Amino acid sequence: MLLLTRAAGALRVHQAFSSPSETNNFAVDAESRRVYVGAVNALYQLSGSLAPEAEQRTGPVQDSALCHAPQLPQAPCEHARALADNHNKLLALDGAQGVLVACGSVHQGFCELRSLENVTRMAVSFPPPGAAVFPSMLNVAANHANASTAGLVFRVRGGVGGGGSARLLVAATYTGAGSDFFPRNRSREDLRFENTPEIAIRALDAAEPTRLFTYDINPSEDNVLKIKQEAKARNKLAFVRAFAWHTYAYVAMNRDGESEPSSVLARICLDAEVPRRSAAAEPRKLTESYVQMGLQCGAGGNVYGRLVSVFARAEPYLFGVFSRAGSRWTALCAFRFADVEERIREARRNCSSGPNGDVRVLDSVIQGSGAECEAKGNIVLQQEQLNCGAAHLQHPLALQKPLRATPLYEAPGISSVAVDNIHNHTVVFLGSSNGWLRKLSLLRNFTVANQWPLRLAAGESVHHIMTFDPNDRNYLYLMTTHHLFRVQVAACDQYSSCSDCLSASDAYCGWCTLESRCSIQEECSSRGVARSWISIREGPQQCPSMTFTPAQFSRTADITNVGILVDGSVPDLDGLGLECDYGVGMATVATVHLDEGSAKIQTCPLPPASRFPEIPLGEDHIVVPVAIRVNGTSVVSGSFIIYDCKRTGEIHSKTACTSCLSTNWRCNWDQQLNLCFSDKHSAQGMVLEVSTSLSLSLSLSHTHTHTHTFRCKDISFRWVYSCSGGDSDCSQCWGREQQGHLCAWCENSCRPRDQCQPIRMQCPDPTIHKIHPLSGPITGGTLLTVQGKNLGRRAEDVKVSIGDTSCLLLPERYTVSTELVCETGQSSQTLQSKVEVRVSDNGMGHSRETFSYVEPTLLDLMPREGPIAGGTRLTIRGVSLEAGSSVKVKVNNTQDLKPLSVITELDVCVCVCVCFSGGRTISVIGQGFHLVQTAQLEMVGIGDKVSDCRVLSPTLLLCPSPPSIQSQQVSVQFKLNGNLYRGESHASYGLDLEEEEEPHTGHFLFEYVEDPQFYTANKEKLIKHHPGEPLLLVINKGPSQLDLTEEEYSVRIGSDICDITFNNEQMIYCTINRTLSSRTGELPVTVQVGNFHKQIAVVQMGGSELAIIVTVAVCCVLLLLCTISFNAVCVYVWFAGFAELQTDMTDLTKELNRSQGIPFLEYKQFVTRTFFPKMCSDYERSLVQPVYENNPQGPRALPETHPLLQDWQPSNTARPNMEEGITLFSTLLNNKHFLITFVHALEQQKDFAVRDRCNLASLLTIALHGKLEYYTSIMKELLVDLIDASASKNPKLMLRRTESVVEKMLTNWMSICMYSYLKETVGEPFFLLLCAIKQQINKGSIDAITGKARYTLNEEWLLRENIEAKPLNINVSFQGFGMDSVSVRVMNTDTICQVKEKILEAFYKNLPFSQWPHEEDVDLEWFPGGGCSSRILQDLDNTSIMEDGRKKLNTVFHYKIPEGASLAMSMKDKRENTLGRGNDRDRVPPHDELIEPKKSHRHSHRKKVLPEIYLTRLLSTKGTLQKFLDDLFQAILSIPQEKPPLAVKYFFDFLEEQADKRGITDPDTLHIWKTNSLPLRFWVNILKNPQFVFDIDKTDHMDACLSVIAQAFIDACSISDLQLGKDSPTNKLLYAKEIPEYKKRVQCFYKQIQEMAPLSEQEMNAHLAEESRKYRNEFNTNLALTEIYKYAKRYRTQVVNALDSNPTARRTQLQHRFEQVIALVEDNIYECCSEA
Repeated sequence: MLLLTRAAGALRVHQAFSSPSETNNFAVDAESRRVYVGAVNALYQLSGSLAPEAEQRTGPVQDSALCHAPQLPQAPCEHARALADNHNKLLALDGAQGVLVACGSVHQGFCELRSLENVTRMAVSFPPPGAAVFPSMLNVAANHANASTAGLVFRVRGGVGGGGSARLLVAATYTGAGSDFFPRNRSREDLRFENTPEIAIRALDAAEPTRLFTYDINPSEDNVLKIKQEAKARNKLAFVRAFAWHTYAYVAMNRDGESEPSSVLARICLDAEVPRRSAAAEPRKLTESYVQMGLQCGAGGNVYGRLVSVFARAEPYLFGVFSRAGSRWTALCAFRFADVEERIREARRNCSSGPNGDVRVLDSVIQGSGAECEAKGNIVLQQEQLNCGAAHLQHPLALQKPLRATPLYEAPGISSVAVDNIHNHTVVFLGSSNGWLRKLSLLRNFTVANQWPLRLAAGESVHHIMTFDPNDRNYLYLMTTHHLFRVQVAACDQYSSCSDCLSASDAYCGWCTLESRCSIQEECSSRGVARSWISIREGPQQCPSMTFTPAQFSRTADITNVGILVDGSVPDLDGLGLECDYGVGMATVATVHLDEGSAKIQTCPLPPASRFPEIPLGEDHIVVPVAIRVNGTSVVSGSFIIYDCKRTGEIHSKTACTSCLSTNWRCNWDQQLNLCFSDKHSAQGMVLEVSTSLSLSLSLSHTHTHTHTFRCKDISFRWVYSCSGGDSDCSQCWGREQQGHLCAWCENSCRPRDQCQPIRMQCPDPTIHKIHPLSGPITGGTLLTVQGKNLGRRAEDVKVSIGDTSCLLLPERYTVSTELVCETGQSSQTLQSKVEVRVSDNGMGHSRETFSYVEPTLLDLMPREGPIAGGTRLTIRGVSLEAGSSVKVKVNNTQDLKPLSVITELDVCVCVCVCFSGGRTISVIGQGFHLVQTAQLEMVGIGDKVSDCRVLSPTLLLCPSPPSIQSQQVSVQFKLNGNLYRGESHASYGLDLEEEEEPHTGHFLFEYVEDPQFYTANKEKLIKHHPGEPLLLVINKGPSQLDLTEEEYSVRIGSDICDITFNNEQMIYCTINRTLSSRTGELPVTVQVGNFHKQIAVVQMGGSELAIIVTVAVCCVLLLLCTISFNAVCVYVWFAGFAELQTDMTDLTKELNRSQGIPFLEYKQFVTRTFFPKMCSDYERSLVQPVYENNPQGPRALPETHPLLQDWQPSNTARPNMEEGITLFSTLLNNKHFLITFVHALEQQKDFAVRDRCNLASLLTIALHGKLEYYTSIMKELLVDLIDASASKNPKLMLRRTESVVEKMLTNWMSICMYSYLKETVGEPFFLLLCAIKQQINKGSIDAITGKARYTLNEEWLLRENIEAKPLNINVSFQGFGMDSVSVRVMNTDTICQVKEKILEAFYKNLPFSQWPHEEDVDLEWFPGGGCSSRILQDLDNTSIMEDGRKKLNTVFHYKIPEGASLAMSMKDKRENTLGRGNDRDRVPPHDELIEPKKSHRHSHRKKVLPEIYLTRLLSTKGTLQKFLDDLFQAILSIPQEKPPLAVKYFFDFLEEQADKRGITDPDTLHIWKTNSLPLRFWVNILKNPQFVFDIDKTDHMDACLSVIAQAFIDACSISDLQLGKDSPTNKLLYAKEIPEYKKRVQCFYKQIQEMAPLSEQEMNAHLAEESRKYRNEFNTNLALTEIYKYAKRYRTQVVNALDSNPTARRTQLQHRFEQVIALVEDNIYECCSEA
């Protein structure tokens, strides 16, 4: 034990403990304050002050890594055991059980439970005698000195006595067979050691010793995470630390393997002591909740990839120290826990939607659920499932993209970190590998404000875990190789003054005012008194100070009291024992007069003059110290002066007169007595006195002459003055009166008074000619100079102000009339105003120039670091830095910096990667390069190779790198004008400053790495190309450490340079859209980077083949390229298809104009389909057999009416007062307090599902449709509640889904308000797009079974067989009706069912789809002619072809129907038993595809390569439809002047108002709110469900295409950039090129809405009232009320309780009225009772 008082700066070692063996771990018990140290072969128990209490030897012991632990008696070992050191691997406390868990490296990582009271005693004997023991209970920690182990103890709900059961989470590096730690043995017995899991949760209940260290859950595999044996080489885990955070356990680790090492943070949900579910719920399972993500500190070429230490007690940040491979440099980074949690929730959400590039299932783990994420259908994940997973979700998960952070601090050798947040300041403690501790004080932006080092133990590395004393966070425990230290985090007592204390920037230290010392706040006994402890946040300017009135006085003056102004942060002095202490034996009682704010005014009586010391010989004054004492302690001190003018004359006897008048005291010279004295009022005759404007002045008591001779003892003066001499204005003239001149201003000149009759003393208003400076900081203190004339006669007459802010005049710098200097006061805001000068008798004047109050802002500081010796030249950039009368620059409140006007400095990246071949251009950034005539870059160590640099600008040099023959790090130096650049001083600013090292001499590190590798996607060497066609090559780049920019690449085909683009860092796209320079022969494909040239393939010209695209490994990525640059096939198909479709669409438009137009649904149908989408679809599917009416124009189906659109009729069993009850219920719903309480009460019920919430919202909308103004007010109030709930969590998630009543109400409200806009503005382009999609699909073959087509937008619905379909025209008549024959275009691959559908569309194209006959209700008959009888065409008949035991559907080709054939359609006899389609098992698709369920078939090609020919079809369809899609998006995202969307403006303004009220200023949040409320809530719903708007048939294939379009619209509205890669689905890649343009349209649309004139509540209410009036009586509101009542009855008790707890509801008796409704209705509707 070693007691230390060693201190350095702001740190002090308080106690230390020394261990003879190497230390491993330590733990601190908060209850007993004991400290436990685990070392090699020993366990120590120490007191809180590190005094030894007990020691237990733990080794060495006989052991072998090839033997099981000896505690396993049934497994004897045949291998020889040897004496082995026992390294402590885990030390964990369980205070509730009083046990210390100590695990060692011997005996396969065996753990013991020792007593916290005395570590020499076992708390529990384990394993208990006679109990069954298994290896998994014994092999807990890593059994190797260099293998890592981390763990923590936590408690779960339940347990003995309800206090919770103890659990031990252990993470241990795998050391079994196959690992680097296992002995090379090659014995079959080695397989015994393969089963130890990497992470496990084990039982730790001492009351059940037989279950100790067992895996807690049955089956046990659910509570362990074990890497598969074959994957362990790729997943070598080194654990850094395990810690608990809220209800989670985090494990920080490093992952090593075949790929680059990475830092990983894993999270596991713990069973909290408070139950999350019912008491019978199953415990959490480790594998279900396990999720991991990477942590990356730095970016680009400055990445620190290996985690060294973490600290997680500085909420809300996780701090980590990271190192860089092959370097001693380390960095500190901080990650927000909120970002970690949100990324995890988003990952689970994404994984439940299917495979994606953001998250994957850990298939390397034995206990995982599967190989990839799976879509879970419409399941809505609850918050607990998003946080902790569930059994039915995929697990465990790994996020693909790391969480990134920027280094806060970089230095060599950091080994540990601890962080504290003290007084809203972040303080970081960093341990180093060479035995130093450094304390950093961080500003709010996490930049370093100050730092202090402390030497701990030379050459001993600080352990990666440090912890604060749990009972006193002013002490920090840390461990080195052989020592444990208790370090005081602040040494405040080293600062003796308040200014020194607060200028040190140590957040722990402050000034204890009433004790007059620097201390931590807890040590200030008066800290409970306001303003008694000054923190660094208040700053040195708040240190107590005092000024005296008067500050100096004559010994002969009759002064009995002195006034004292105490400024700064001082507590309330009234009532305290105050006294003024004048020295030994002299003190008087002080009186407080004013004690408001920061200023304290008090009076101190002076002691009798005889008590003051005598003025020493040879002096003319004494300085009297004064201290204000509070209860005997000096709080603030100062001094005043007592002088003696007579003594002044005596001391300077030879120059008595001039010395008297030039002294600092108020002395006068008596001319007659030749005497220096202080009281001029007692003098007779002429008295010379000191003046502020002249060196000497004469006081004339009895003379009016203009010439006078007077005499000092040693000098004679003749004083002659002229009133007109040198004075040019009135104020100067009258101001001469202060000098004894009897002058007056008259006739615009200064004359003797006796020449001016009458005398007028009034002067003109002040005139200001100039002010300087023109700006100053808002904090005040600027010395403002004002020049002009008539600026007053005396300083006390003049007042200066700037706007409403006063400027304090400085009398000593006042020149009568012409110039004054004042000190600006503090302004509350930045402003510009003219300077105003007021003179008491002259009025006021204003300056022509304005003075600006500004707030100087520091924007940039270069460089950011420099040697502690100083000399670094700083360039400071900012705003308004010129403000004020003087500028001072300080760093950490040290001495002022000396500004320099010329700066020449070189700044180069520390490490640059270049390739072997050299030639890479190195950018050298610095200053003063315009002075450089020659510059050279020299590589030291590779033959001193030199390359000439080029000066590009005064701040930039460009230097090509020389070549090298191998991978190596080399030193680089620069020669400027032939001289070696050595730099100013580049000493490290890190932890090794105290070490003696060679100074940096201008050398920088370069790293040579291997040349990059390039190859075509399939590594083809020969590529055939047809001359005249565009050429597209896809080139892959192999893994490389070179961080190349796009400009560094060059690709040539022969002598032609490619246009290159990049999809990611690994893929280069080379495009040549022009004719190559050579049309024959072979052209080499060459890639160049710097001096590196590589031929990767040859393009062979000639041949008849089409242009060939070199495919990527995953061809779907090529889709992105084709949208940018089509090859010849794409271009031809696109133009041909577009021209043909455009012709068809033109014909369609003409038909629409001639017929009934677009088949819009009526408003009431639009509303019911939008509000109740599932109910409507279910209702329509229930209509198996439609009813037809005969019409001269053909049979028409009669549409059914939705129940909400029918008249409401009470049931026969209902009594008369039922309607009364429903009416009363309607009245209640129109009461705002009732309705809001009702909605909240229902939403709080767990069984009130999302479907119920949406149903209730829609029913309320129907019930209140006649009062949309009231409905809107209810919706807004509920939205405010939702916003409040979201703002406290993550406001960006608000309105993201429809999970509450108000969110569905908002959807309905938007639908109502946007219907007219939808119909009048968007309807036509939307309908034309739908028609275009349908016609494009019908251009090719369509599989009748799966619905897949040759032409589509959706890859999953793409028909992959290359089937040639030929069109033919047939003539069809409709028998039995007077309808004209029509010509119908069909494909020869169409089935009979498909032909019927096309014929029905031709006959009924001008009618709504709901009136069309169904294809199964009609027959189709063919008349071949030529004497052949007609035949009924069917999908299946006796002519159907059998294939593989099943029948194929009949097609036009099957029946050999020729061009121009005549067919007849007729309605089937309903009594006829038609053949139908038969059994699905007996048929096969006509295109030779096996029948599979559509869902599985659609997903069958997801992972397959998509051939180019099918890509062409997707692209041609997309290109053909592009114009129609652009027209639709333009209609949605534009604002027609004649009818703007008022509801959108109104609601967006409401969102902005709510954001302002909550201080939400992030523009991204508002963008997301707007997107969630309109585009995603309304437009996407419409885009995916056109049947809500039009009376049309939306096929499954149409739905798939619309999903792609809707996804493009969603991406356009997103603020995040598309992250596309080789695994991205083609549905996202298809419109990747157009998305940026669409994003601009969305932004423009939002801006236009914002710029619209705001809507008043009256205007919006009038608009809503008009909407209600237009559609009055359209809906059955009584039925809606009846359905709402069912919810009221179902939750009657909960609603009553909610009304009873609402004061307003109680006051208005809403509960009674609700009970009355129940009584009225329940007495009559018996069937409702039974349903309930």
